[in-house]
This record gives sequence, structure tokens and C-alpha cells, in this order.
Amino acid sequence: MLNRQAQALRLGCASACAALAASFALLCGSAYAGAVTQEQLVTRAAEVYAGRLADLRVAHKLDANAAFHARVQRIASLLLARVRQDYPDTAAWEWEVHTSSDADQNADCMAGGKILVGQAYVEKLALNDAELAMLLAHEISHAALRHNLQEYERAMQIDPRWGQRPFAELEDAVDNDNVLIEQLAPLNYAQELEADEAGMRLAWHAGWPAARLANYFRKMMRDSGYPNFERSGYPAPALRWRAASAVATTLK
Repeated sequence: MLNRQAQALRLGCASACAALAASFALLCGSAYAGAVTQEQLVTRAAEVYAGRLADLRVAHKLDANAAFHARVQRIASLLLARVRQDYPDTAAWEWEVHTSSDADQNADCMAGGKILVGQAYVEKLALNDAELAMLLAHEISHAALRHNLQEYERAMQIDPRWGQRPFAELEDAVDNDNVLIEQLAPLNYAQELEADEAGMRLAWHAGWPAARLANYFRKMMRDSGYPNFERSGYPAPALRWRAASAVATTLK
């Protein structure tokens, strides 16, 4: 998962922060994490996503390149038509697809189907349409498989005391607490590989040849600089390329 739900919410004035705090208190209760639900995460993701878009809009970095934006929308529309079939519970989601010219943005899909794609990342890897479809399908699969919910549930299994603390604290810890991040790393690692395979199958069902989809991982591996190095929670790029190639041979 390339960006996580809480990391990009930045508001410019104290009154806006106060308003957000008030609305969040109503959402989560004054309130304790208890049993985190998918509905809660979808609502929260929509808030965070709206904040991210607002920041990009102010910076003139939202959907700035009409041709790139149209290209992403075209590819995403084919994938979303398929994901609604393969994962029927996503059919009611209010999917959104936007692009960013922020150099630090790669791609992510938040709970409930909020997608943001960085033009600089796509151009850096020189992705063709099939490879871009693989990138999008990977991120869409994270959301469709409810990986973020699994992450919160795992955090509460590790330390049940999170259930007695405000959800905002758990949300922040999942993104920023190094101890918890390391504890969640095995789950995140497995989720990345699962999203790779599920994403490839999704994009293949949507019409792209599997071998061309797998080539995204080859480009990612070559760009990595350290193809055999595993980061916390992320498989080595070379391993992902080999795994994707193996899956591709089964999709004919």
C-alpha cells in the first residue's frame, strides 16, 4: 500500500482543524476504537481523500494534465467495471479516480475506492497501458480485499487495549508508530503479494494479456536500485517480478 489513509490530511487554519475534530468526534464517538468496521474506514477515507484533493487543487496539482488524466480514467473505468463483478460488495462504493502532478505521489486506492495516481511515477517507469492497468489493479485490489481493515484488526489483536483508546490514536499509530509498524510488517508483506496476484487476475479478466501486465513488475524492479532488498512490509522487487511472471503463465 503506497500511501496510507491518514498521512496526507493537511488543513490550513485553526478553525478548519477545529471543525474536522468536531466532525471526527461525531464519527468515532468521543470515542473508542472498539471493533473497527469497514463502514467506519470508508467514511474516514472519504474525509481524508477530500482533504488531499483540496490540497492538490490549491497547489494546482490536481488533474493538471488533461491527457494523462483521461488516460488514467479510461484504464480505470475498465478495471472498475470488472471489480464490481469480481467483488460485488464494491459495486455500491462511490469510486473516484484522480491524478496528481505532485512528484512524491505514486499510486494508492483508499477504502471505499478513492484512487489517486501520480503522473511523475508513471512517466518515470514509462508505463504503457497494460503496465499502468497492473499498477491500478494492484491498488484497487488492496481496497477490494479490505486490506486496511485487516491491518486495524491485526493491530487490535496484537494489543487489545487499542479497543479502549480513541480511534484517532490507533489510526495515527498504524501510520507512524515504528513498533506497531514492525509488528504489522508480516501482514503487510503478505498483503502486497496478495494484491499483486489479485490485481493481475483482475486486469487479465478486464482484457489485458497477463505477460504484458507482469512487465510492470520488471520495470519496477529495474527502477528500484536494490532489486533483492526487502523493506519492512514489502517483498523484494525481484521476488515480486518472479511471482508475477509465474502467475502470468497460468493465465491463458
